[in-house]
Amino acid sequence: MSPSLHRSGFTLIELIVVIALLAVLAAVVAPNLLGKASEANRKSAAIQLEKIGSSVELYRIETGRYPESIEDLVNRPQDVDRWNGPYVTKKSQLQDPWGNPLVIRQPGEERKFDLISYGADGQPGGEGDNADITNWD
Repeated sequence: MSPSLHRSGFTLIELIVVIALLAVLAAVVAPNLLGKASEANRKSAAIQLEKIGSSVELYRIETGRYPESIEDLVNRPQDVDRWNGPYVTKKSQLQDPWGNPLVIRQPGEERKFDLISYGADGQPGGEGDNADITNWD
């Protein structure tokens, strides 16, 4: 009698079942994770606008005026004498969580200065992830 050969490993059917289970699991879990990430980005942008707002106020106190550009918080404008910056240590802090530049409007439409993140699409307006996030909301 010859010894029987015993194969170890998975059959094609077992692999298909495992892949199908993983696909179902991903379909259930992914929307929840994506929703949390979206919400986290929006909250992060709002907190970031608060921090930048404090830097803008410090800029105003030290220079006697509001910055004309968000970049004025990092780089000294030529026409400002009492600039004591940088007021923001990293240029990346001037970008929202989606990598789009933050915008300052001075004078603002809602306050003395408006800080805006245009959301995921980087364009004014929009809904959901693309909605604007501002320092007056």
